[in-house]
Amino acid sequence: MSDPPELADLRRPSRDRPLDPEALPREPMEILRLWYGEAREAGLVEPNALVLATVDADGQPSTRAVLMKYLDADGPVFFTNYESRKARDIAGSPRVSALFFWPALERQLQIRGVAERVGKAESLRYFLRRPRESQIGAWVSHQSRVVSSRSLIEAKFDEMKRKFAAGDVPLPSFWGGYRVRPVEVELWQGRAHRLHDRFLYTRDGEGWQFARLAP
Repeated sequence: MSDPPELADLRRPSRDRPLDPEALPREPMEILRLWYGEAREAGLVEPNALVLATVDADGQPSTRAVLMKYLDADGPVFFTNYESRKARDIAGSPRVSALFFWPALERQLQIRGVAERVGKAESLRYFLRRPRESQIGAWVSHQSRVVSSRSLIEAKFDEMKRKFAAGDVPLPSFWGGYRVRPVEVELWQGRAHRLHDRFLYTRDGEGWQFARLAP
């Protein structure tokens, strides 16, 4: 079966917004901070969403969208169940890829690096900022495991609501954050005629090497 003809013919002209390499910060996480801010100001849905790629013990890649909840010079942080598929993959091989894609701005930023758990204090700091229902939700799901029906999940949620009704919801021992510590960071800015601007930051000791890539 051939692809629908409209797929091959689908086009959207680029607005041709150049990236000036002389104006780019030499710390790539500062670029991520700036680009996230512009995506948020533009009103994009979930501007902090990233696609995280991991690999299991058989070398099979998996991807999923998660949300960046912290960002510093050491890399973006996301939170998850430590018994999830992504966490099991990371335990076996911490090398990951994280992709931010803002199509309305014709921008991508890819991080290739290593995922490492953040400390309990950092996980707790974020957990306390979550809505109470989301805190309870963290206790409910054995993430990525087979479950026979949604009613079991909802019954567990009601059980946890009753259990924690009298006080604060504690941080689960099986839930917390990962930081993606970058080794390489690639920028992509859409340009006319598919002659995009691409730049690569590569970790070099305490600093970064910087190079332009062919589109």
